[in-house]
Amino acid sequence: MDSTARQARLKPEFAELYPPLTAGIWEPAAEMGARVLLWQLQQRGTEALGTRLLDERHFEFRGGWSRGHETELRTRVCDPAFNGPV
Repeated sequence: MDSTARQARLKPEFAELYPPLTAGIWEPAAEMGARVLLWQLQQRGTEALGTRLLDERHFEFRGGWSRGHETELRTRVCDPAFNGPV
């Protein structure tokens, strides 16, 4: 099973919602998520915990685990049908 680091890119039209990020640049999704989490905690405390940090409507994603042809594998561990790397 092939995998690459999952990357994310903030869509320019949502840049104002994420001040710690630069729109339009591909970065490791984990690093981007950590910056968003820290910023959210500083702004709103723990009220935002438990929600997705990188809203799929606001970001583009690439990389992650290969979905392949024989599996319903998702790119996030918490998504349904995640079976882990083989």
